[in-house]
Amino acid sequence: MTTVLGASGTAARAARPARNPGTPLELSLLTHVRVNRSAVERRAATLATRRTVKKQWQAAWLLRAVSVIDLTTLEGADTPGKVAALCSKAIRPDPTDPTIPSVAAVCVYPNLVAVARERVGGTGVKVASVATAFPSGQSPLGVKLADVRDAVDLGADEIDMVIDRGAFLSGRYAKVYDEIVRVKEACGEAHLKVILETGELGTYDNVRRASLLAMAAGADFIKTSTGKIAPAATLPVTLCMLEAIRDVHDETGRVVGMKPAGGIRHAKLAIQYLCVLNETLGTLWMTPDLFRFGASSLLNDVLMQIRKQRTGAYQSGDYFTID
Repeated sequence: MTTVLGASGTAARAARPARNPGTPLELSLLTHVRVNRSAVERRAATLATRRTVKKQWQAAWLLRAVSVIDLTTLEGADTPGKVAALCSKAIRPDPTDPTIPSVAAVCVYPNLVAVARERVGGTGVKVASVATAFPSGQSPLGVKLADVRDAVDLGADEIDMVIDRGAFLSGRYAKVYDEIVRVKEACGEAHLKVILETGELGTYDNVRRASLLAMAAGADFIKTSTGKIAPAATLPVTLCMLEAIRDVHDETGRVVGMKPAGGIRHAKLAIQYLCVLNETLGTLWMTPDLFRFGASSLLNDVLMQIRKQRTGAYQSGDYFTID
């Protein structure tokens, strides 16, 4: 396939797009959503397997993959020390190779935002925080909004919220819309990523419906999953969401980002996602401003592949851990 990346891993990059202002909710547009399941799955498989990156460009695409990672730790046993180490790795993924870019962001729980903020300040690495009763989304709205405000006050640049899937699946679309609008207001200047938890939505119709709903409510990014349930991100689900982003952009000019998260652990799969992204939305979206991988272990495998490209030999995966 034709590459959109140069040998240095840089890409065509416009100014950071304006935040999504959202639009009034039109319930009629949601009730008539229909997605051809076989067509989505067939096209995702075709784009992932037939649109390959030629060998001379693979290193550039691997560097691009590094630059769009949200390096994530969301465990109950997270500590300030673990987050500090994660931030060091985010800034310099391979301390022996300064040509490898920083990742896009670190993603942590709200109570560890201040630790991350102190460590990455001035480096260009963003601090993202999950909020709104992650991962269930099952808390009163006041609690969710306080969660968001606390994370922003502690220094979060980006908020990853979860929708109330119970409300969505029972057809209370206006409630979901209103919550996203209120969370967006609580974010202030922080960018908002809206997690659909597609593994619980059941159908591609619901995935597209939830994508359109989140974008109408003002999502700056839409995100597949929390990573806490299976299935998480898949190529067909991601394609379904990318096509929703494309259609909204074609109709309104609004630019919304995409974040697949959960289960993306290997460099080969990451490049497949980038191929699907490029074929569906084009070069504008091939930047950290509009595309992210939510991942914890993906970075190590990408670094191994980069080392293999440059030296001809694999380094042990343990070489790149933060322990």
